[in-house]
Amino acid sequence: MSIRSRFDAEKALEVLLYITKRVPNMYHALKVLYFADKEHLAKYGRLICGDTYIAMEKGPVPSGVYDIVKHARGDGFCSVNIPIKEAITLQGYSIKPLREANLDYLSESEVECLNSAVEQYGYLSFAQIKKLSHDDAAFKESDENDQIPLEAIVKNLPDSELILGYIANG
Repeated sequence: MSIRSRFDAEKALEVLLYITKRVPNMYHALKVLYFADKEHLAKYGRLICGDTYIAMEKGPVPSGVYDIVKHARGDGFCSVNIPIKEAITLQGYSIKPLREANLDYLSESEVECLNSAVEQYGYLSFAQIKKLSHDDAAFKESDENDQIPLEAIVKNLPDSELILGYIANG
């Protein structure tokens, strides 16, 4: 059984704005979202913006959000029609928000998990956050440049069977 979630690109852009206002480094921002998603899955049984994670060389990367970043950088294609370049710009490896995040897109539980991940992981060194994301069992179980199955992420969380059942029936 493969569980899929639906990626919400508009919400993902708002999440990216929210994170990068606090953590502008692209690598750190993408890892913060990964850890926030894991916390949100563990507590509330769903991903924040429904992204798919890819096991890349430098750790888990949210595919849809990374597409948004690459589009803003000018070297990627984004299949959704949202005003990315009006919202963010890149300067080297820093993502610069051009406006505030629209918090109407985010629930209280999502903001809670994003803030928690920013506090726990946003200010670690590159080496520290890379080690933490590479030590993640779901990442280790996936081949490089392949999708990390949502089930693999969930099975390493507390109450994984309960969460898997909730997601499968939700």
